[in-house]
Amino acid sequence: MDLSLLELKKAITPERVARIEEALLNRTRYCTVVLEDIEQANNSSAAIRSVEALGLQEVSVIERRHEYAVNLTITKGASEWVDITRYSEEGVNTTARCYDALKARGYTIVATTPHARGYSLSDLPIDRPLALVFGTEEQGLSEYAIEHADMRVTIPMYGFTKSFNISVSVALCVYDVMRRVRASDIPWQLADQERAALEYAWLKRYLTR
Repeated sequence: MDLSLLELKKAITPERVARIEEALLNRTRYCTVVLEDIEQANNSSAAIRSVEALGLQEVSVIERRHEYAVNLTITKGASEWVDITRYSEEGVNTTARCYDALKARGYTIVATTPHARGYSLSDLPIDRPLALVFGTEEQGLSEYAIEHADMRVTIPMYGFTKSFNISVSVALCVYDVMRRVRASDIPWQLADQERAALEYAWLKRYLTR
């Protein structure tokens, strides 16, 4: 028999409950991250760690040639607290499938790429829910991912290096976007009902770890 939310809270230390409630107040789905065909598990795992630490609740993982795998040493448990949706279906354009699903939910697709004209990171509009799409360091995003995005964004580079590590790119972009979103009057927080449902799931997960 499932315990009620109140019963779950009583079974956990007040300090842990307070920490969970604090994290929930800072949780958002207003911005989400998409990882397209990341080759190295260390990179995708580090990206998910950054996403969770910066308060995002969702990550979409597109598998084309490379299968997604979590490196628990890198994520430090972050993958337990975010919703990860995998797009992996043989013979299907999984990037198109992911884009369609996100657009149906009202997201504006933003391709991060140094190879195409677009917004500088600090100028990227934040007046609509954003899905930031990242590819591999070597090959970047697929042609489809770039061409079918609603917007493109570039992280300014001031040295000889052409690109940041993927996890660094994720952290920089999400930090900048959410810093501006949190300082605005945009309703970026989770709805009360969704926050309560997530709190229940987190408390239950914590008890069964």
